[in-house]
Amino acid sequence: MPATGEDHIRGVDEPCCFSDAATASSSDEETTFAHIEHKSCTKPQCVVRRTATFESLPSRRDHEEFIRHCTEILLKEAVFDGTNRRNKVLNFRNPDELRAQFQFELEPNPSTHEELVSLLKDTIYYSVKTGHPYFANQLFSSLDPYGLVGQWLTDALNPSVYTYEVSPVFTLMEETVLREMRRIVGFKDGKGDGIFCPGGSMANGYAISCARYKFMPDVKTKGLHSLPRLVLFTSEDAHYSIKKMSSFLGIGSDNVYLINADSRGRMDVNHLEQEVGRALSEGGVPFMVSATAGTTVIGAFDPLEQIAGVCEKYGLWFHVDAAWGGGALVSKRHRRLLAGIERADSVTWNPHKLLTAPQQCSTLLLRHEGILSASHSANAAYLFQKDKFYDTTYDTGDKHVQCGRRADVLKFWFMWKAKGTSGLERHIDKVFENSKFFVDTIKRRPGFELVIEEPECTNICFWYIPPSLRDAKSHPDYREKLHKIAPKIKERMMKEGNMMVTYQAQKDLPNFFRIVFQNSGLEKTDMLYFIDVFERLGKDL
Repeated sequence: MPATGEDHIRGVDEPCCFSDAATASSSDEETTFAHIEHKSCTKPQCVVRRTATFESLPSRRDHEEFIRHCTEILLKEAVFDGTNRRNKVLNFRNPDELRAQFQFELEPNPSTHEELVSLLKDTIYYSVKTGHPYFANQLFSSLDPYGLVGQWLTDALNPSVYTYEVSPVFTLMEETVLREMRRIVGFKDGKGDGIFCPGGSMANGYAISCARYKFMPDVKTKGLHSLPRLVLFTSEDAHYSIKKMSSFLGIGSDNVYLINADSRGRMDVNHLEQEVGRALSEGGVPFMVSATAGTTVIGAFDPLEQIAGVCEKYGLWFHVDAAWGGGALVSKRHRRLLAGIERADSVTWNPHKLLTAPQQCSTLLLRHEGILSASHSANAAYLFQKDKFYDTTYDTGDKHVQCGRRADVLKFWFMWKAKGTSGLERHIDKVFENSKFFVDTIKRRPGFELVIEEPECTNICFWYIPPSLRDAKSHPDYREKLHKIAPKIKERMMKEGNMMVTYQAQKDLPNFFRIVFQNSGLEKTDMLYFIDVFERLGKDL
C-alpha cells in the first residue's frame, strides 16, 4: 500500500538501538515511517552524553558507540525505510518552515553526540529520498546496495587519485574500468584515454578542451590570442553545458551554432552541414560537433552515423554526449540507439544516470591516447616527480585540471563486480521494458497525451489533461489553461510527498510532465501507481 499523504503520524515510540536482526527486518513493508514517532533519542543506554572531540582521529573509546549507532540509523531510516514504497519520498516544508524546524545554525561550542544523532535523524527525515522507487524527478535515482557499500568504503578510505603512491588500488581500478568502457563504446581493443570527472558538464568541457588542443596545440601556451574564431556545433536540444563550457573556455556562447532538431528531438544533419558552410563563409573556423545520445528532456538520440560522416568530411572533432543514454550500450537489445558512437573522438558517459551508480560517477572516454596529458599537464615537481622508483605513467593526476580528486571509480567498480556485465544488461533491459509498459498503458487511459508518441529512451513526456479540458481543445485559451495544470499537480504531489516527477515547458509547448525510469527495482504495478496518482491529483482541476 503506498503512503497516504497524511502528515507525519506520531504515537509509537521508536527504539533507539537496533540489533542485527532488527536492522535486517527494517525493510519489512509493514513497518513504516508514517507510523514512527520522529523524535530525538533520549535513552541513556543508546548514546552516552559525550561531547564531540576536536581531534580528527577516531578512537574506540570516544567514537565507536557513536559511529555504530549512527550507522544503524542510516541503515534503518535512510536505506531501508527511505526506499520502502509505503513511506514518503519527502516531507516537504517551505524554506521558512524548514529553517525554523531544523537546527542549521553553527555554534561556538561543540555538540554532544546525542545532539548529533538528533541532527542525523532530522537530516534524513527532511531530505528527499532519491533512492525511493517513486522518485522519478531527475536523471538519477535508486539506491544500489553494492554501490552504496562502495561509496561508504570510498569515504572511509578518503583517497585522492592523482598519484600511484597514494592511490595504487584506485589508479589501477580506474584504468581497468575506463578501458572496459572504451571497449563497450567500440574503440578498438579498448585503447585510448579517459578520466573520471566531477559530472557530465565537466566531461563535456574536457572534450571541448581536447578538441581545441587537437586543432591548435599552441593554445596551451599562447592562449586564446593564438586562435581564430572557432565554431562549435550542437543540437538546439543539447545539454546547456555545451554553451556554458564554451563560454568558460573562452570560445564564447555566440560561437556555439545551434542545429535544428526534428519532431522527435534528433539533430537535423542537413541543417548541420548548412551551418558548417555558413560558418566557413563568415570566416569562422569549425572545429567540433557535439552530438547527444539521450537528450535531457525528450531522451532523443542524434543520428550518430550521419553526424560522423559530416565530421570526417570537414575534419571536425566528433564528440558524443552520452551522459544519459550511454548506459544502453551494455544491452545487446538497445545499443543500436547509439549506432556510430564507435566513430567518435570523445564520449561523455555517466554511470550514475541510467546505470544508477551513486552520485557522482561521470567519465570522459577518448579514442586518442595521450591527448589529456598533452593538453592539461603542468608537471608539478612536488607531486609528479619523474625519478620515482615505480612506473610514473601510473601517476595519472596530471591529465586532470583538478588536483585532489575523489575515487569515484570504486562504487561503480564494486557494483560492476557484484552484478557482472550481464547484470548491468538485465538492469537496462528491465527499465526499458517498464517504460514501454508505461507508454502502452497511458495510451489507453483517458486524459493522457504523449509529447513523443514513441519515446526512444526511458524518459516519457506527457500531458495529463483533466476532465474539464478534454472537450476544450478548440478554445482559444486551451493551451494557457493546460500550461497551468502540471505546476498545480506538482504542488499537490510535493505537499503529499508520495512521489516526485518533474515538469517543464519546451519551445512553444505548454508545461508537460517528464517521468524518468531508471530504477530496475520498479515493477508494472508501480507503473500503474504513477498513473493512478496523476489521475487522482488532477481530476478536479
